[in-house]
Amino acid sequence: MKLPGAMSLRARLLLIAVGLLAVSLVAGNTVAIGALERQQINRIDEQLESLAELLALAPYAESVPPVRPSPALEPVVADQLTGLLGVSYIAYLLPDGTVIRDEALLGGLTAATGPELAGVDPTGVAGEVFDAGSVAGDDLWRVVVVPLQPSRETVGQEHGLPAGAGVVVAASRAEADATVAQLRRTMLVVGGVLVAVLAIVGWFAVGAGLRPLRRIEATAGAIAAGDLTQRVPQRAGPGTEVGRLSAALNGMLGQLERAFAARAESESRMRRFVADVSHELRTPLFGIRGFTELYRMGGLPERSDVDRTMGRIEREASRLAQLAEDLLLLARLDEEAAGGPPALLRAPMDLRTVAADAYHDLRGLDPSRPVTLTGPGGGPAGSAPVSADEARLRQVVVNLAGNAVAHTPAGTPVRVGVGVADGIAVLEIADQGPGMTAEVAGRVFDRFYRADNSRTREGVPAGGGGLGLSIAWSLVAAHGGRIELATAPGEGAIFRLLLPLERATPG
Repeated sequence: MKLPGAMSLRARLLLIAVGLLAVSLVAGNTVAIGALERQQINRIDEQLESLAELLALAPYAESVPPVRPSPALEPVVADQLTGLLGVSYIAYLLPDGTVIRDEALLGGLTAATGPELAGVDPTGVAGEVFDAGSVAGDDLWRVVVVPLQPSRETVGQEHGLPAGAGVVVAASRAEADATVAQLRRTMLVVGGVLVAVLAIVGWFAVGAGLRPLRRIEATAGAIAAGDLTQRVPQRAGPGTEVGRLSAALNGMLGQLERAFAARAESESRMRRFVADVSHELRTPLFGIRGFTELYRMGGLPERSDVDRTMGRIEREASRLAQLAEDLLLLARLDEEAAGGPPALLRAPMDLRTVAADAYHDLRGLDPSRPVTLTGPGGGPAGSAPVSADEARLRQVVVNLAGNAVAHTPAGTPVRVGVGVADGIAVLEIADQGPGMTAEVAGRVFDRFYRADNSRTREGVPAGGGGLGLSIAWSLVAAHGGRIELATAPGEGAIFRLLLPLERATPG
């Protein structure tokens, strides 16, 4: 036999329901049978008491022995009374316990089959209805003894009955007990049928009710096997317990799927990042190692060769140092984004100052290149007050301006725009170069990503760590802003830096 904890939920629910029904039926049937039994006994008692009081008042016509009743209790009358009241035994009980019976009143009942009255004191049980066994057999009798009335005792004594004699009236409980037993058997059969019907119907009803849980179990099994796209079918109403459970599980599954996808993407980015860092570090390190090997092997006999080689080593070391600084800055920005200490020193400033400096830097880098200073979209330049780390914003703008110079042919016009648009501070760097495809534009802010095949570096040697735009993106995001890119092949590129305006201080 299974323990309750090892049973299925279906079996436990059915066991509880059947158990409650069985207990309810037993309790109800016990109460009903008890009430019927009391009603039957009370009916017999009332009949016995009524006839006994009547007989106690009846005079006697003859002396004993034998005792004969008066004409009021002739056999015909007595039979009618006993048949009407359901009484099957009448006798007189003397004070010494002797029972005087009139066989004519017993309806064929013999002394050997009546109630057991031996030892009964008529004065001790006067007026009380009590149970008595049968002289022969296991039947029970309800018996009442009523003393003869004083006025009748005198008459009785004249006819041979001593003082203290009483009338005994008894009725068998066989019929009442048979009725109760029949009801008990009927209720037992009906109760058993009800329990069986409930068990059968309940098994299928509970199974139907638990079918959504089985679907949830199947979905959980599929998810445990690795299929995070599975969802629980929401066939139940949203107001039901199963409906709310399905909705909650689907919400949780969606979060888990997104979390696992984010983790997988993070791991993929980390692997790419480590590979890119390794590649970026390997190039200058191999260069430095090659130059040192060349020097050690005596491949630099002239002083000018040594100086030129040392300059190359210095440039590669500077490149390594810059790469380390860039990586450190990205790590600090990532830590701040995750709730760490701030990596920026904010103060009120105007983007117009930074835009003007970028305008002059672009003209100095390539005097042949037309450079204009305008507002957003080409209108008049305007003020754009923000709260920012000026040094870091200058780093962003210098990176964007240098990107425009490095990836466009010499003489290509560049526009620097600054001002306020739609309540946001804007600084633009727009060029009329070859532009970028949608694929390149979607990855241009990724770390270590280069697109030299799309945006040519006119006269600029391949270099840098591919972190410039990524750092620019992270710095602007740390300021609560963003960088937008509008580009298409052959239509140039517009890098638009958007920052929240500085709130004016009241007073």
